[in-house]
Amino acid sequence: MGDFNLALVIVAIVVCVLVFVFNVYLLINYQHPDDKNQAYFPKFVVVLGLTVAAVSILMLPADVANRQACRHAIYNGACKLTLPMKDLWLAVYIADAILVFFVIPFAMFYYEGDQDKSVGKRIGSAMLWVAASAVVCGLVLGILYGVVGKVDFTVRHLSSATSAFPSSWTDFSSNQPCLGSSARQCSAYLAGVSSEKTWTMRTTFPEYVVALATIVGSVLFAIFGGVGIACLPLGLIFSFIRRPKAVITRSQYIKEATELGKKAKELKKAADALHQEERSGSKGRKWRKNVKAVEKELLLLEEDVKALEEMYPQGEKAETTWALTVIGYLAKLVLGVLGLIVSVAWVAHIIIYLLIDPPLSPFLNEVFIKLDSAWGLLGTVAFAFFCFYLLVAVIAGAMMLGLRLVFITIHPMKWGATLMNSFLFNVGLILLCSISVIQFCSTAFGYYAQATAAQEIFGHTLQSLRGIKYLYKYNVFQIAFVVLAGLTFIYYAAFGWKKRKPSGRFQLSS
Repeated sequence: MGDFNLALVIVAIVVCVLVFVFNVYLLINYQHPDDKNQAYFPKFVVVLGLTVAAVSILMLPADVANRQACRHAIYNGACKLTLPMKDLWLAVYIADAILVFFVIPFAMFYYEGDQDKSVGKRIGSAMLWVAASAVVCGLVLGILYGVVGKVDFTVRHLSSATSAFPSSWTDFSSNQPCLGSSARQCSAYLAGVSSEKTWTMRTTFPEYVVALATIVGSVLFAIFGGVGIACLPLGLIFSFIRRPKAVITRSQYIKEATELGKKAKELKKAADALHQEERSGSKGRKWRKNVKAVEKELLLLEEDVKALEEMYPQGEKAETTWALTVIGYLAKLVLGVLGLIVSVAWVAHIIIYLLIDPPLSPFLNEVFIKLDSAWGLLGTVAFAFFCFYLLVAVIAGAMMLGLRLVFITIHPMKWGATLMNSFLFNVGLILLCSISVIQFCSTAFGYYAQATAAQEIFGHTLQSLRGIKYLYKYNVFQIAFVVLAGLTFIYYAAFGWKKRKPSGRFQLSS
């Protein structure tokens, strides 16, 4: 028993170190050249946030393994020698909430502050914004916790008389499931609705903070995750369908490049005009809308330039570049098909196991259990993969909606061209949704992850919290997730194969 726990601790430490190193690697390769050798505090926050998000996702498989450590215990108190998962869950998610609502906003306000101001003034301005947010959040949390920070557990008061131990078990049947023939002796089995009572108790403040953060994340998760679970694989597949079929001629290249050059001049003119409006102080609602529209058009222009470079590779290794382009699109097709299988499995599991009462089948729960029986960690690895896939789908959904809806700020992640404000925004989104992903996975895989500390926090407590429990009782988030996934699938089936056309939606305020 002790050897198992020691091995689990060693694995947890090694995984945390590997996750930290991998996140540093991502930061170095994704950061924009303008941010090199500067903006160290935002970079630290990015690495810390990504590490907390990844560790929180991996903690659910660790929770399952920790539960298995005392499954075959032969003496009382063996489970006390395992990892204190409930305390670790609360610590991780309190850190998650602090990062999302305080540290990341401070880093973004500081990074986006006026570069002409001194460092002290930028820090002071960022702290004022964060302090105002902290006061508002503190008041809201305090009032809500004082008024409705309680859990209501519905229980049934049962009582039954005793009976002599039966000499034969053949007397039991579906028609007589209780001892003896008297109905009074079966009062526990025949108890009516009047025997139900409600136990009310106050939850702890950390659990309440986690619960509210989960609700906020669940709203984003239902929207972005529902869209992303469909657009993530279908986007890859339709990218292969819309791929360039052959290399274009030089005359075609010159024609397309000229058109893109004109578009770039128009965008520069629009950006200069918006910058002039900003300096004059006329930053109204229309100005902010135009800024986001120009950002969207700029992003689409960059995609057009990249597509043109793919269709007309240049240089001494043009043929090699074209071959790599073809291989890249084939890889997208393969990943898209595999992702589509995982997405369909996810949606089918939600319908079969969560939305139908009673569940038709444990489905993926049984798959993980059988994989565990084949090899100890195989089911755990598959379990972690499905959780990570769901988180990636959330990010894909946010990117897709950001391109379709002007009122959502676009923060694309690009290899070697990601500014720190975009990094911080996406890390905040990942952290906020990671809580909901864990809660969703602990519910969706309740049969596989039963009797874990995560289920105690995200199951019984969260789903019995006053004012919030009805959202989970009627499966509001699961239904929204499935509906949005279906609508996105229909959208891609109808329009995904078409090539995008320039929208030209930006209009200057002046």
